[in-house]
Amino acid sequence: MARPPKVCFDRVLPRDMMRLQPTVPDRPGQARAITPIGKSWMNGSTLHVRFMGGTAQQKKTAQEQAKWWTDHANLSFVFDDAPNAEIRIAFDEDDGAWSYIGTDAKGIPVSQPTMNLGFLDGGTAAHEFGHAIGLAHEHQNPAGGIQWNEQAVIRAMAGPPNRWTEAQTRHNILRKYTANQINGTEFDPKSIMLYFFPAEWTTNGIATSRNDVLSALDKQFVAGAKMYPKTKPGVSGTVTQLTVNARRRTAARIGTFGEEDLFRFRVVQPGRYIIDTQGPTDVYMKLFGPDSQTDLIAEDDDSGIASNARIAIDLIEGEYYVQVRHWNRASGVGDYTISVRKAR
Repeated sequence: MARPPKVCFDRVLPRDMMRLQPTVPDRPGQARAITPIGKSWMNGSTLHVRFMGGTAQQKKTAQEQAKWWTDHANLSFVFDDAPNAEIRIAFDEDDGAWSYIGTDAKGIPVSQPTMNLGFLDGGTAAHEFGHAIGLAHEHQNPAGGIQWNEQAVIRAMAGPPNRWTEAQTRHNILRKYTANQINGTEFDPKSIMLYFFPAEWTTNGIATSRNDVLSALDKQFVAGAKMYPKTKPGVSGTVTQLTVNARRRTAARIGTFGEEDLFRFRVVQPGRYIIDTQGPTDVYMKLFGPDSQTDLIAEDDDSGIASNARIAIDLIEGEYYVQVRHWNRASGVGDYTISVRKAR
């Protein structure tokens, strides 16, 4: 093999480099794709994009292929070059193609890129935007059963254009996610999130195809309950308004596996606020703001009564968003109530 194919490699936050992700068991029979737990954006988010260089044609390609995802997922990309954009794209030809996965991008200083498009062959930009919305590599799906010729892969990736160490190759290609680290089951050989690699890289002589468009299952998964449904069971695709210091708690229900309920409230007077759930359902809660659906400022699992969530935090003026899901995304449903009040 004269030259290894160009492949994408994930960027991983230092805190996650040697640590397994939070795990929950998965449920057979769901639409496949791999989304590491805890990396997806709030459903309905608007993500701003800033280009850090690039030609007019490169920018056009990136915008066109980003839309492949938003045609199906309940997300929006705004290419406005905002200084604090969630996604920041460089075009360094010497740095390959890569992206941080989902909300990991919020942990990167705003002066640095969260994605690099060093080449734009085929559907490369769409592949990287798949990472940016929270998808991992399909070849790491534990249901795939790929039989790697490890030494052949390590030798190939040690040369140009990647020049990876053995450790980098094992991380980016050979290591697979365990089934309970991801939301997904069935392997999809047509996914745009699958690497192209030749038959010499496997012990059984099987190669993958070069996938340059979203597969039917790519589209199905990102629009499904576990990622970004345009109509969400339980809240009908809307965000429920919470009243601070309301006399009655707001009743809600996780009615479908993987459902995420969304709420918002406005802080008029700065101070300490308490957001909590009550009821028999084991929920997980995230708080975003002020005036942002992507700036995560607090999250909690079991600080409330029994298995309920509770966040006590000092807040300034602005609008805040609360995301509530069952702790067990794969098979958890149930009723709960939620309230927000200003501490006295």
